[in-house]
Amino acid sequence: MGHASEYGRQPLVLLVEDDPQDAFIVEELLEDSGLAVRLEWARSVDEARRALVRLRPQCVLLDLGLPDAYEFSALSAVIEEAGDAAVVVLTGLAEEQAGLAALTAGAQDYLVKGRVEAEWLGRTLRYAMQRKQAEQAAVALHAERVRAKENERLERGLLPTPLLQSMPIGVASRYRPSRGSATLGGDFFDVVESDDKAVHAVIGDVCGHGPDEAALGVCLRIAWRALVLSGVTGAALLRRLERILEAERPGTDIFVTMSTLVLEPDQRTVRIWRAGHPGMLLHDGDAVSLADPAHSLALGLPVEADWHQDVLELPRGGGLTLYTDGLFERRLPGAPPRWLGEEGLLELARRHAHLDGEGFLDALIADVEEVTAPDAPADDLAVVHLRWREQA
Repeated sequence: MGHASEYGRQPLVLLVEDDPQDAFIVEELLEDSGLAVRLEWARSVDEARRALVRLRPQCVLLDLGLPDAYEFSALSAVIEEAGDAAVVVLTGLAEEQAGLAALTAGAQDYLVKGRVEAEWLGRTLRYAMQRKQAEQAAVALHAERVRAKENERLERGLLPTPLLQSMPIGVASRYRPSRGSATLGGDFFDVVESDDKAVHAVIGDVCGHGPDEAALGVCLRIAWRALVLSGVTGAALLRRLERILEAERPGTDIFVTMSTLVLEPDQRTVRIWRAGHPGMLLHDGDAVSLADPAHSLALGLPVEADWHQDVLELPRGGGLTLYTDGLFERRLPGAPPRWLGEEGLLELARRHAHLDGEGFLDALIADVEEVTAPDAPADDLAVVHLRWREQA
């Protein structure tokens, strides 16, 4: 069986039937049904398995009474390999109850041999394929809703509300998932004010993508907040976070870059510890520059690291923009390959240095997305802008 190449776009139906006479009848009925399909024939469950893998049909017409099958073993085997194909079973006159049971077992419909007319056969196969497509769409919609809810839960953990009390500091933040990703990555940040009026901030990036990395980012972000509020800062904080990372990560190849900062109550001094993380933008009025404090290794590497404090002096009313590498590790259009980089990011940032935090982040991210190649992979990005408010 099988038709000429001009029917290549027609749905492919795989008939699984050991009786040549019954197979001939099905072929004749299909030709008279008005349903334009290509028909292939398999004579056993084993042959059907191979045909399903090779042909990937849109519909399977399956005789339940095959010699190499027992009860519903043929149906189970076909459904296991059918993928996106609809399955319609054929039963004998005395086996109609088996057809009903087959629907419960996963078939889209059933037909009783000896009672099938051409028009009925065509309509049954057509509806079975449409029903299968509807089922798949419903499954995909449910999966998308589950992903959306999971993303919402992860986002609440990765991107918290800053915990501030009395210090006059403005905080703006943005997050973008990687291009084409359905799940958040492991970028995270947090901002809290401690009892001594210091403002603490962190930004981090778990290597890799997916729910495991996002969950690990949530774990580290919450641990950072708890440790800071209990009075732990600096290198001691990073050492404890590394211990938590090593205990919680799904594999030893997972590492985390991080910058943790303390903005002192004098509003001019920032103490910084960097663990393999990118630099930051320093804001001074309507000017912006690139700050690159001293840094050491990322957390979780198989090398003992020591994280030293660096001190940055802020101008009056100054601020900082912290970011993950997804903001600047982006390919520019054209050949040979060129990358935006932190210097390119700084050039874009200078165009918008006069804006407030919210406007600055929106304009900067829009420019980054505009100048980089639209078809190039783009990592997750997190950005947080901190700026002291001028006081009378």
